[in-house]
Amino acid sequence: MSLFKEWKELIDNQTKESYTSFWEDYSSTEKRIYAAILQDYKLKVAGTFANLASKYEATEVLFMGFLDGINTSLKSELLLEEIASDSEIELDIDFEKLYFNMLNAGADYLYELPQWKSILSDEKIAEIAKAYKKSKTVVKGEQIGRNDLCPCGSGKKYKKCCAV
Repeated sequence: MSLFKEWKELIDNQTKESYTSFWEDYSSTEKRIYAAILQDYKLKVAGTFANLASKYEATEVLFMGFLDGINTSLKSELLLEEIASDSEIELDIDFEKLYFNMLNAGADYLYELPQWKSILSDEKIAEIAKAYKKSKTVVKGEQIGRNDLCPCGSGKKYKKCCAV
């Protein structure tokens, strides 16, 4: 079974009893990995999957979970289903996109890490936060009047067609 399938199975098979323990274990592992990567953000994160999992003190399955989470923040996404223990991987991280995605995920334990201060300025953090909030704003579409032509293309007035 692939590591990615193991990760998905681990998530899908959580029970009410095991969820809290699993989440504490995963989130502490994820926080430790991000803190290390952000601390040395200028260093390239590359190596075999197994070596990187070991370097960041994570089990291979939890490290796959980390990759699943960061994948959309990479400049070139990884094919997670094809990764094995001996696969060579490189994480080319787009840090601005990563910060945005952490906001989107509501991962305050990650986007509040102090290491972000050395990567993004306060102005850039505020700009990304503003873009995130703007992305969540719902804009109401133009309202159709009762006497307007129906948008379905029937040629009838809206009140006599689809509004009924």
